Amino acid sequence: MAHYYGTFILNLLLAAAFTSVGLQGAAGTQSILNIGLATMGYLQAGFIILGIKATCSEYTGGQIRTTLATIPWRGVQLSMKHLALAIITIPAAFMMAASGVLYTFMMMRDTAVGFEIDAMIVALAGATGYLTLTTLLSAAMGALLRRTTPALVVLLGYYFVVSPLMRDFLPGFKNYFPDTAGSYMYMPPSPDELNALTPIQGTGISMLWTLIFISVAIVFYRKRDA
Repeated sequence: MAHYYGTFILNLLLAAAFTSVGLQGAAGTQSILNIGLATMGYLQAGFIILGIKATCSEYTGGQIRTTLATIPWRGVQLSMKHLALAIITIPAAFMMAASGVLYTFMMMRDTAVGFEIDAMIVALAGATGYLTLTTLLSAAMGALLRRTTPALVVLLGYYFVVSPLMRDFLPGFKNYFPDTAGSYMYMPPSPDELNALTPIQGTGISMLWTLIFISVAIVFYRKRDA
């Protein structure tokens, strides 16, 4: 619970910072949705940590032995853990994404470009879906590595270091990275952007990455933790 509160407060602080920059700049040309969802790049870190902790915490304390002794069906057990994590994550992700947009709307409603209610619903649904899929992918990585620190190093290193660099070196493939594809779920591309994905395409690619990681995690989970 403390993790949720910390992530929520950090998101509001970042939303305030981005809104302040928007108010000082050319606010009349900026979209409330774009500014309100600008925190997503940082907000995802909290959900990455959540997903990793969800699967690694049992190994840290040794509770995994009790879990495996109680539930002999390894694949079902890990699948249900991911399902339970998704049920918890969806409302939290929606609340945090919506809070950033709401704060920006309250502060910039008289100066920034507004938005249609339909566009807001689509964007918030996409942001919620992206954060949920990121959490599930992180949980699968945690199940694969079984240690919190290595999983954090791998995923945070990818999302915040490797992926930005790969977008520059491999521009033709950047839309197929899980984070780049996922960004199209909630942030519409600029009109001059080439080879942009639709929200549906971004969702499909993000789901495919998540399902691949979960499937691989289940296979290793069944073989290693027998």
